[in-house]
Amino acid sequence: MKIEMKEEFIANKRIILTGDRPTGNLHLGHYVGSLKNRVELQNQGDYDEMYVFIADVQALTDNFNNPRKVRDNIKEVAIDYLSVGLDPAKVTIFVQSMIPELAELTVYYMNLVTLARLERNPTVKSEIKQKDFGNSIPVGFLNYPISQAADITAFQSTIIPVGDDQLPMIEQTREIVRSFNNIYGDTLVEPNALISDNKVCRRLPGTDGKAKMSKSLGNCIYLKDDSETVKKKVMSMYTDPNHIRVEDPGDTKNNAVFIYLEALATDEHFEKYLPLYKNLDELKAHYEKGGLGDVKVKGFLYDVIEDILTPIREKRKYYEENIDLVYDILKDGTKKAEKKASETLKEVKKAMLIDYFEE
Repeated sequence: MKIEMKEEFIANKRIILTGDRPTGNLHLGHYVGSLKNRVELQNQGDYDEMYVFIADVQALTDNFNNPRKVRDNIKEVAIDYLSVGLDPAKVTIFVQSMIPELAELTVYYMNLVTLARLERNPTVKSEIKQKDFGNSIPVGFLNYPISQAADITAFQSTIIPVGDDQLPMIEQTREIVRSFNNIYGDTLVEPNALISDNKVCRRLPGTDGKAKMSKSLGNCIYLKDDSETVKKKVMSMYTDPNHIRVEDPGDTKNNAVFIYLEALATDEHFEKYLPLYKNLDELKAHYEKGGLGDVKVKGFLYDVIEDILTPIREKRKYYEENIDLVYDILKDGTKKAEKKASETLKEVKKAMLIDYFEE
């Protein structure tokens, strides 16, 4: 599948930036929502530069009292990246906290955003409620949209692949860019969000049927899960509570198993594992009519997931056995990323007239 770049992306140099918080291993939700698309973008080569970063500074905003968790997961996320097929020869993979220029840019951008504007950010409001901070909201957490703006602008990024829930964050960055350029002159690049056309892939539900697959809820299928673990999770998945007997008509719209199949299954999977049906539409029609049991559908989903995860597991094993190579990739990528961020910071300070010793 080719990911089409909209016309608005073509005008500027095409620089892609995306990343993940290292708070645990990545899961199928990450795979269908972002990782798969990143690999496709990488392999299409329809860009000038592509950066993928491990957002440990953002992870620390609500894990400040558990730095070991963040530290240990730097390695895990890096291995997940490499295992799904991200190629360090084509993509720059780096660690956020190792780029000091990002922190300095954040400080300068803080003067361009009001407290009221941060508090109105829908993504921030939602996450504050979810994390139940009450009146004890860490300043760093409230401030992370500004930190994210620093991440994006430091690399002059024009294309930011995101889910729907992150659109307010991109809009906040665009506001910061406009404010900066209005005050100091055209210096920063205004980014655009790139959203998957497949709405199912934007947010995969948890195995328990809840709206979101979440590490904290324990309803994830991880990319590193072995076959037996995947089978247990799939066979215990939420389906249609009213589909009690095989002959009962079943609901596919709110059925997590069918949502996963819509996101993951291809016609080739049907030909290989369930040739009785040509495609998902035929399988859905049979289930909705009645006469098709959950066990058979779940068995097919397990085969599909195993087809996807088996090559990922094989690559993961290689990188786990060559962990020094993983850290070398991170070091090299971080060094390259810092050079780019340093160039942007130099231009920002020049525009702000605080490059005192450059003359």
